[in-house]
Amino acid sequence: MRLLSACLRLFPALLLLALPGIANAAEVDGASLGLLWGLPFVGILLSIALMPIIAGDIWHHHFGKITAGWTLLFLVPFVLTFGWHASLGLGVHVLFGEYLPFIILLLALFTISGGILVEGNLHGSAGLNTALLALGTLLASVMGTTGAAMLLIRPLLRANDNRRHNAHVVVFFIFLVANVGGGLTPLGDPPLFLGFLKGVDFFWTLQHMALPVAALALPLLALFYLIDRHFYSRENELAPIDPTPDTPLRLRGQFNFLLLAGVVGAVLLSGLWKPGIGFDLLGTRVELQSLVRDGALVILALLSLWMTPRAVREGNEFGWGPIIEVAKLFAGIFLTIAPVIAILRAGSDGQLAAVVASVTDSTGQPLDAMYFWMSGTLSSFLDNAPTYLVFFNLASGDAQVMMERLPQTLLAISMGSVFMGAMTYVGNAPNFMVKAIAEQRGVRMPSFFGYMLWSCAVLLPLLLVLQLVLL
Repeated sequence: MRLLSACLRLFPALLLLALPGIANAAEVDGASLGLLWGLPFVGILLSIALMPIIAGDIWHHHFGKITAGWTLLFLVPFVLTFGWHASLGLGVHVLFGEYLPFIILLLALFTISGGILVEGNLHGSAGLNTALLALGTLLASVMGTTGAAMLLIRPLLRANDNRRHNAHVVVFFIFLVANVGGGLTPLGDPPLFLGFLKGVDFFWTLQHMALPVAALALPLLALFYLIDRHFYSRENELAPIDPTPDTPLRLRGQFNFLLLAGVVGAVLLSGLWKPGIGFDLLGTRVELQSLVRDGALVILALLSLWMTPRAVREGNEFGWGPIIEVAKLFAGIFLTIAPVIAILRAGSDGQLAAVVASVTDSTGQPLDAMYFWMSGTLSSFLDNAPTYLVFFNLASGDAQVMMERLPQTLLAISMGSVFMGAMTYVGNAPNFMVKAIAEQRGVRMPSFFGYMLWSCAVLLPLLLVLQLVLL
């Protein structure tokens, strides 16, 4: 019943997608589109970035209406300009080709990870904290950054709730578990899964991102250990009494790990098994392997709901709010990003020719370092998933071309989108969720700009070294 209720709440967003009104860059001449077509997309992203800061209550209660307003600002003019027939076909393209696979994977990871509960408490020493961060970094590429963050943030907070200096623990948790750790597989972070849907091979991501993830995660863990050991040494007998005394750890809902393995298997299957069977739906080819994958993910999520005791989900404070918010926001994002992609694909003939020129040299070859910093900078202040799509399409839009001819460019976009989502609270969805949970537990988290001081001092130099060495 809870899943049915959630689906009913998601229905308006899905209905919105089913209506005519999506621009497909392949069928709309981007050279003929003005920059005003991109205003709704920019409006949604700026709303996501700024409204939680300047008008948090309004955004929390009306984010769906705000997103729908920006989306209608795109839909109505587009239908009037390009007609209903083309709009309906293109709407189906985004619904089945991008949105549904994207949100179904997130729903499965969110539901299954919410059925795993870590009970008990350990003592938050520098060694234990570093071990927990390392574990979360590894789990993030299997469970997704959201799943790993939601699984481990509460045990980490309990372990450190008697320490006066603990905000830095959460800051590094956001760096590593909510962002960097998700870089190994398409399961880990939404940008990489969008690349997978576009045709980037699962094992290409694993092979090429392994070194960058390790090269960034290991120094971050070492630096965290030194910082945490320093703060831990300053704790004394005046520290508050531990509200959650040390008790042995106990893991509940372990069978959900088997379901997570099923998620990995379903995604791998869709990438490896290509029987060549599919059907055409208003110009969009829907492949059998994609239908099998999405159906399997839904079944795995339902199994998790059925088999997980209610007490386990209550212990995790599980609720549908976060995934419903993501579903509504990305319904608008996937709709409104289409004209931006069309303009970018027009290259020097489009209204974003200056952006194209900034990431290419005089011969038209991509400047990988510029792709890294531009995709990363936008991912820092906007959501990293649509940012990845923008630069993926700017570079080529063809996964085979990217993997075979432009592997360093694809690597640069992947690194920038995943890693620099950690630069601000709004760069990646789990960042704000972790911050909110920590503040609910009494941790005095840095402000928006205070967090940026941490990321600029710690992350930025490491990212610069990474770019110089790998790109």
